[in-house]
Amino acid sequence: MTTDAAPKAGRREWLGLAVLALPATLVSFDMFVLLLALPQLSADLGASSTQQLWIMDMYGFMVGGFLVTMGTLGDRIGRRKLLLIGAAVFGAASLLAAFSTSPEMLIAARALLGISGATLAPSTLALISNMFRDPKQMGMAIGIWAGCFSIGAIVGPIAGGAMLSTFWWGSVFLLGVPVMLVLLVVGGKVLPEYKAPQAGRLDLPSVALSLAAVLPFIYGLKEIARQGFSALPVAAVVVGLAIGVLFVRRQHALKDPLLDLSLFKNKSLSGALVSLLVFSMLGGASLLFLGQFFQLVTDLTPLQAGLALVPGLVVSIAGMSFAPVLARKIRPAYLIASGLLVSLSGYLLFFLVGADSGPAVLMTGFALASLGGGPLVALGTGLVVGSASPEKAGAAASLSQTSNEFGAGLGIAIVGTVGTAVYRDQISENLPAGLPSAAADTVREGLASALTEAAAISGPVGDSLASAAREAFVSGVNAVGATAMVLMALVAVTVLALLRQVPAFGAAQGGGEGPASAPADQQEAEQREADSPVTTATG
Repeated sequence: MTTDAAPKAGRREWLGLAVLALPATLVSFDMFVLLLALPQLSADLGASSTQQLWIMDMYGFMVGGFLVTMGTLGDRIGRRKLLLIGAAVFGAASLLAAFSTSPEMLIAARALLGISGATLAPSTLALISNMFRDPKQMGMAIGIWAGCFSIGAIVGPIAGGAMLSTFWWGSVFLLGVPVMLVLLVVGGKVLPEYKAPQAGRLDLPSVALSLAAVLPFIYGLKEIARQGFSALPVAAVVVGLAIGVLFVRRQHALKDPLLDLSLFKNKSLSGALVSLLVFSMLGGASLLFLGQFFQLVTDLTPLQAGLALVPGLVVSIAGMSFAPVLARKIRPAYLIASGLLVSLSGYLLFFLVGADSGPAVLMTGFALASLGGGPLVALGTGLVVGSASPEKAGAAASLSQTSNEFGAGLGIAIVGTVGTAVYRDQISENLPAGLPSAAADTVREGLASALTEAAAISGPVGDSLASAAREAFVSGVNAVGATAMVLMALVAVTVLALLRQVPAFGAAQGGGEGPASAPADQQEAEQREADSPVTTATG
């Protein structure tokens, strides 16, 4: 059997991909516009600092908590059905958020957006794996889908800024309504339905254990990133891990588990998941430091700082789009590992940047890191979804997205903590003489606090403090760069070790794992799919 024997997608499938790309664009768009809208909505609703944090974080908490459940639920009740239900709830929750009259109402709306948002990524990815059975086409489709997240990140600050300058803060939430309407109307006509032919019932205790494990774990990571390793966040992480152990034990004991742990026996899936996790960690940490570097070290405005990220986002789209084409001739392991070396060179610039370097150095570093990660994001996501049989594609897709969610939080909590620790150590050693002890404690909290204190003190002491704080912060950026280079090298070795058996997408089948290998159990599943009426497109 060769890849050419796989059925080719036609116009209907590519139109379906365009529909599925809409929610991918909206997710990253929503994140960026909310950051811009937060000052206005906080003033209008009278949101406290704690409420502002919940407004920002509630969406991510719910997405992370429900991804595994929603991925498996789609396999059981139908992926198109779950996607359309999620789209309807997302549209309604967007209206609720836009016209919220209190912080509590907006937090509740954000929770609904997160729960419904958890249906979008696994359902769309699983549907793509059903619609594009040819490995070449599936690789291209997933590359396009992944690139839409970067498109949303580019358009979000520009369109959001324009809307906020003309309309009230709620208008940014209304943008999700027409997108979901298009998905509901067009998606119902062009998207195929698929559910596992012999799906078991949903195990509600496993759902509860999943939420009880994920939610405190994510909460702990976010709080550690904000306030360091204090008792409550660390306890939340420990509780989450302990309940996670109980969740795993229950899955082993169930005939129809919520999450089939046998998926992790596939080296392609496991290797891709670990690599995506680490790459997301570094992306989350680097963005945290980039924003501060551009605004507080090189004195860019918030808009200019956002625009400084655009070149990196643009080349990431190019990396994701061209990787599936190159993967027709080059084995994914070699292509991904080569890209990671490009990312490593980008983080080398993080390691070498100085306080007087200007924004161009880190703009280039971010662009190289993003470009080099394109093959991993596009091909790695494809390997995760393609390594599972059609019945488990939704569960596999949820693992891919969960890896990204956890990676961003882990990166800020772990890699970000490394940079923060270096900053605090450096600034403690270089505090100017005559600085009050209370001011010294404030300065150690971070660069923004240090510059505020420096402006209040003014004079030679203030100038000396500002210079020392910027130097200390850049030392933290250098530490993040060094950590990232080590991790990138380790991930490249991991990819070569675990994914080298995956053939190029255009190669003849000769065994191995991944989307190009079509194992026997997948062929049997495809035959069952062909015999099942719910796998065909319905109008």
